[in-house]
This record gives sequence, C-alpha cells and structure tokens, in this order.
Amino acid sequence: MAEEKDFELNELDDPEAPAAGGEDDAGESPPKPMDSGGLPDVGDLPRSAKDLEAVYDIPVQVSAVLGKTTMQVSQLLKLGRGAVIELDRKVGEAIDIYVNNRLVARGEVVVVEDRLGVTMTEIIKSESGS
Repeated sequence: MAEEKDFELNELDDPEAPAAGGEDDAGESPPKPMDSGGLPDVGDLPRSAKDLEAVYDIPVQVSAVLGKTTMQVSQLLKLGRGAVIELDRKVGEAIDIYVNNRLVARGEVVVVEDRLGVTMTEIIKSESGS
C-alpha cells in the first residue's frame, strides 16, 4: 500500500520538491489520480492566476441570448421592417450567457454609457466534464 503524506500548500508549489509516487518499474510515471467523478485530482488543477497565463490570449466567443422562438420559413419571409418577433422570455427574466456555445451563466441586460451590456447574476456549473 502506498504511503500517505500530508503536504503543505507551499510544498506543492515548489518545483524543486520531489514528486510524490515517483515512477513505476517501466520508468513511466503512474497515471494521475482521479476523483470519484473521473476528473483529475484537485492537485493537478491550476492554483493561481500565473498557472493560467498560457491561455490568457486565446480568443473565445461570448454570446448573450435574450430569448428564442421557432417559426416556419414562410412566416420568416413575411417579416418586414418594424415586425415584432415574440421571444420565449418574459420581461425581467434572466438571459443566457454562452462562451463558445456553452451555457456558462445567466444575467441581466444593463446599459453601459451608450451600449448594451450584461451583468452576470448566476454562474452555471457544468454537469459533465466534456
């Protein structure tokens, strides 16, 4: 059975500290431990903003969806200037905020100077690791 050791947080951040577990007989590192949900152990996750610097410049698409509706093409073709399309949301109901087509939050529409903006009121936790 493997020996358990309690680490101090500063020991985990120290790149000079020896790695726990070492290598197996074939010279390969053992697989990373997983939590019960099949996700990497918390020790493998970034612990500070500096750990995420490599992804800071990656662009993402952010969309705020006020509401949705479904209509037939014939109805769409009849629309003209001034037509009103009724959406599935009520006034004051939260809007959906998507990052790269994944729902990540809900929020409210706000006015910032002469532009529309969104303030996040709820963060949506992902139910799956994909």
